[in-house]
Amino acid sequence: MSIEIANESGVDVDETSIVSAARYALDKMEVSPLAELSILLVTLDVMEDLHERWMDLPGPTDVMAFPMDELDSSRRPDAPDASPALLGDIVLCPAFAKDQAKTAGHALIDELHLLTVHGCLHLLGYDHAEPAEEREMFALQKRILGEYQDAVAALEKRDAQRNTDDRVLGIAGLDAGAPATEPPAAETP
Repeated sequence: MSIEIANESGVDVDETSIVSAARYALDKMEVSPLAELSILLVTLDVMEDLHERWMDLPGPTDVMAFPMDELDSSRRPDAPDASPALLGDIVLCPAFAKDQAKTAGHALIDELHLLTVHGCLHLLGYDHAEPAEEREMFALQKRILGEYQDAVAALEKRDAQRNTDDRVLGIAGLDAGAPATEPPAAETP
């Protein structure tokens, strides 16, 4: 799956993890690995312009999704004849999301992951205009985001254990790739 990201927002964020969240969501939704997605991070002014121009709503917003019009009929994974395609664009506004993250009590990157998953679902044809649609989309969003966070935590735990194991093996002189180091000297009373 090809996912391009461009950060024009002026806010320093972990772009790799945003791409990872998008890839995870699209994999969970069984989107073709040949699909393409573009993610753009913008300033408040740019987002406000997009929001007014495309949604006819005042002020900036947190996320907007621009699906490719000619692909509407094959976007959802349960739709017939799904095929490789250019999914569209997700536009995120980190400056707007920063306040939402603070209110929610989590980090900005966590909010951007949530908004990325939200944008992916919009590109796949999900919406939240009606109560039933909202329940379906937000339940799916919550499940995907929770599974993503669990997968990231498991990966971080595995990497931490691997680093500890490598350090111990190095101290014991059993790491073939690194020179043996002396264990710290025991203190004498």
